[in-house]
Amino acid sequence: MEFIVANYKKQPKIEEIANHVNLNEYYFQKLFKDWAGVSPKKFLQYITLNELKNNINKTKSIQELSETVGLSSQSRVYDLFVRIESVTPNEYKTKGLGIRIDYGLHNSPFGLCLIANTKKGICAIEFIDDNEDEVINQLKKKWLNASIHRNDKETSHLVNLIFRNKNRPIKALLFGTQFQVKVWEALLKIPFGQLSSYSEMAELIDNPKASRAVGSAIGNNNLAYLIPCHRVIRRLGGLGGYKWGQGRKLSIIGWESSKIDD
Repeated sequence: MEFIVANYKKQPKIEEIANHVNLNEYYFQKLFKDWAGVSPKKFLQYITLNELKNNINKTKSIQELSETVGLSSQSRVYDLFVRIESVTPNEYKTKGLGIRIDYGLHNSPFGLCLIANTKKGICAIEFIDDNEDEVINQLKKKWLNASIHRNDKETSHLVNLIFRNKNRPIKALLFGTQFQVKVWEALLKIPFGQLSSYSEMAELIDNPKASRAVGSAIGNNNLAYLIPCHRVIRRLGGLGGYKWGQGRKLSIIGWESSKIDD
């Protein structure tokens, strides 16, 4: 790990890293993944991406940015951002610059909620209790340079679309790491009115040992109800956590169960 961190600008090959610790390439990769939880290639990508993030506002172009971390081309910078962060380098740098976000506060079957929408799709659905200002500030912080406007009229039609019409496709604008997006996509495969467990979700994304990481990704979902993290419970029957309150989670599960035959 120290060798990779010290030499990431050279983008060393796996063989070179293995030779540094006097192991053959196959055994080194297996040992590294068992110890670190990720492959040496993925570890190098994370280190490189972290440096890209640190330097993205200090460089004038993607080409200059690629040179600061030893990548051979602009396309490799682009690939790293999209693969791991699920956004382009420009989207990461600008934090929503040029994007208009309209948000509104609306009553739903499960209480007051904030719905934020863009031309590319819905970017936030948050249930609100006594934390309206906090939720709005979090939206503005996440999309720091976007043009954000309160417009209840513009978003009012989305309430029925989200909570009432379960067969209508809805466009969403996701902002998360590749792993988080993979987990959120897996959540969409849980049938309406049915439940799954954290371990089952880990198996669904072909990473059976990642139950805890899956739980963390689920907790970072900011499209309440639309991405159905409420359908995931503990394997032994416990309700499990829920970002918007266990009582609300139980209400949603019961409501969906009652609607299966509607």
